[in-house]
Amino acid sequence: MKFTLSWLKDHLETDATLEEIVERLTSIGLEVESVDDKAALKPFVIAKVLTASRHPDADKLQVLTVDTGAGTPIQVVCGAPNARAGLIGAFAAPGAYVPGIDVTLSVGKIRGVESHGMMCSERELQLSDEHNGIIDLPADAPVGTSFAAYAHLDDPVIEINLTPNRPDATSVHGIARDLAASGLGTLKGGAVVAVAGEGDCPVKVSIEAPELCPGFALRLVRGVKNGPSPKWMQQRLLAIGLRPINALVDITNYVTFDRGRPLHVFDARKVAGNLVVRRGREGDKVQALDGREYVLTPEMCVIADDNGVESIAGVMGGEHSGCDENTTDVLIESALWAPLNVARTGRTLGIITDARYRFERGVDPEFMVPGVELATRLVMDLCGGQPTRTDVVGYAGHAAKVVSFPLSEVKRLTGIEVAKAESLDILTRLGFGISGNGDVVDVSVPSWRPDVDGKADLVEEVMRIHGVDNIAPQPLGAHDAVNGKILTTLQIRTRSARRALAVRGMMEAVTWSFIPAKHAELFGGGQESLKLSNPIASDMSDMRPSLLPGLMAAAQRNADRGLGDVALFEVSGTYEGDTAEGQRRVAAGVRRGTAKLEGPGRNWSGNAGNVGVFDAKADAIAALEACGAPVDRLQIETGAPDWYHPGRSGVIKLGPKVVLGTFGEFHPKTLEGLDVSGPLCGFEVYVDAIPEPKAKPTKTKPKLELSPFQAVKRDFAFVVDKAVEAGTLTRAALGADKKLITGVSVFDIFEGAALGEGKKSVAIEVTIQPVEKTLTDQDFEALAAKIVENVKKQTGGALRS
Repeated sequence: MKFTLSWLKDHLETDATLEEIVERLTSIGLEVESVDDKAALKPFVIAKVLTASRHPDADKLQVLTVDTGAGTPIQVVCGAPNARAGLIGAFAAPGAYVPGIDVTLSVGKIRGVESHGMMCSERELQLSDEHNGIIDLPADAPVGTSFAAYAHLDDPVIEINLTPNRPDATSVHGIARDLAASGLGTLKGGAVVAVAGEGDCPVKVSIEAPELCPGFALRLVRGVKNGPSPKWMQQRLLAIGLRPINALVDITNYVTFDRGRPLHVFDARKVAGNLVVRRGREGDKVQALDGREYVLTPEMCVIADDNGVESIAGVMGGEHSGCDENTTDVLIESALWAPLNVARTGRTLGIITDARYRFERGVDPEFMVPGVELATRLVMDLCGGQPTRTDVVGYAGHAAKVVSFPLSEVKRLTGIEVAKAESLDILTRLGFGISGNGDVVDVSVPSWRPDVDGKADLVEEVMRIHGVDNIAPQPLGAHDAVNGKILTTLQIRTRSARRALAVRGMMEAVTWSFIPAKHAELFGGGQESLKLSNPIASDMSDMRPSLLPGLMAAAQRNADRGLGDVALFEVSGTYEGDTAEGQRRVAAGVRRGTAKLEGPGRNWSGNAGNVGVFDAKADAIAALEACGAPVDRLQIETGAPDWYHPGRSGVIKLGPKVVLGTFGEFHPKTLEGLDVSGPLCGFEVYVDAIPEPKAKPTKTKPKLELSPFQAVKRDFAFVVDKAVEAGTLTRAALGADKKLITGVSVFDIFEGAALGEGKKSVAIEVTIQPVEKTLTDQDFEALAAKIVENVKKQTGGALRS
């Protein structure tokens, strides 16, 4: 929100300096982002052209002698067609910066003639787009004085950063009201005098969608003469970054910023029949004031006439009925629009306007009619004309919210002791109504504060006006004992996973929690419960069911910019439903190109190969180990989700039911659906699925002693069906005697005709660790028989002969 100091003082009677105003604004919660004191215009002075003669070597240039008030005339070469002796204009001396052409002047020669400065046009000073000639001031303009001060251009511009909950501060009047409440002056100019009209407005309004338009005010002004707005209005609009268009349009922009009341003006002669407020219909289109055509939907609210849509309600008017220099009869519209609908419409169409900015935050409903009256007064003052009476449709009046306010809440919530009288006085100065005189009072909320709903909001109002700088600093209390664990298990695992993956050479990424619907469907999403009712963009319509789509898209963006070998990870939330139970904590990562653990490009053995399933598996196991998962008991199985390559992927389990993660190379259809390419693998680990660590015993247990007996290793080769997984066989062997058998590993797999069709040989090494005695040959034979029996029972395999 931008405004000038003089504009503020139209509404605030104060003797405070600019510095005091800026400091107070920030202290009451309206943080000042910048102050432009117009220092760039200070070097320009008013000068008079004494003589003007033709340049000896250029037909379109003149050599001027200019009186700048310093006593000695200065020679200037000028190409302006209106340059002449006696002209008074704005002069820039050497060393001055000219903002319109982005040049710092110096003494130079133009076609052999020295020029010691320049006479400036309005565009060169960024006052307007006019550049056909230099500025021509009245004959009584004081030569030698500051041009900025003479033209009232030395008015500082203040910009504040507004939070979305302060719609009342989207106007200069609202900001002045806050400053006055803080004791920095007196509020003025609040009341709007009604303008008497003659006859009813001939254009009638009907509201077909009252849920989208709670009220509509319309007035016709006949016989206006539209043209440029006055200089003072143009200067204020230019100062805040708005381009003056014509008086009628500039009036609506001025009232929008002055009172926070967006308006719209229709050229009455271009409106066919009456106006109707309705929802958009299939096939509705409108050419808006920005020159673009927009396709409307039934979720949007529009103002239409017999010709069709004339305006996108609360967002932007249509070009067809816009006012121009030929407008003689103007319709002034002031309406109330549903904030959520305006926000959705603006986001869907990609339109950002000052009107949308205010309507989606909430405007003062009680200023709807006064807004028409104020605009009518300005139209009559600047353009003339005769108004009709104002036609108000649909508005039922404002019912003020009443909040029960225990005054003790100020102390409880802020820690500041504010006297009861002061709290009530602050609320009264801010426009709140007070009923009762006990420790609990009823507070009625003014119409311009839709953000105030409860007692905490009232405490905030008292707090910011009383002053946050009144909070006395207090040191933190010292603790006599060491604190216990602060972080939760999930927070600790999240940190551990991040560190582990970073150590493996992966870069952390932060991706959007919202993804396109087609990407969600590829990764098991697409349910209605994951779709957003109010997405911030059309390609962010669903909550992500997986972290992988965002990471893969990020890897592709890096590849598109020349970094094809990239390893990214993220530890964040995914969503399986619209409840808290449907949110999961997941650690995921992707590797692309040759971004292996040892680094992309070359290694000691030559060029590094492309990433693959085993790189993803190693990353997943590392993340699980960092999170405290029992990696020695993990099981790797097939059956990974469809977005992985079916033969180059796996599922990590702890037992038959607990799934801890998935990994693998991605299916070509997945890559095609995401529009990504290249060797790409990835993994996802479900951090919240890892079992909680067992509680530490309260009594110290004796440490496990190492066995004094030598471990023995025995080899077995089993012939099994090709469909039997090696992991199933090793688990069967391990389960034969969990006390003696401490490890089983596969060291060979053989397939051949000698084994029979559909058969394979799996050779395993079994580690046997005696704990009570040295085993005899009979003991080993008995254990071997148990192993063979267990493998046969669970896999159907037999010892290879």
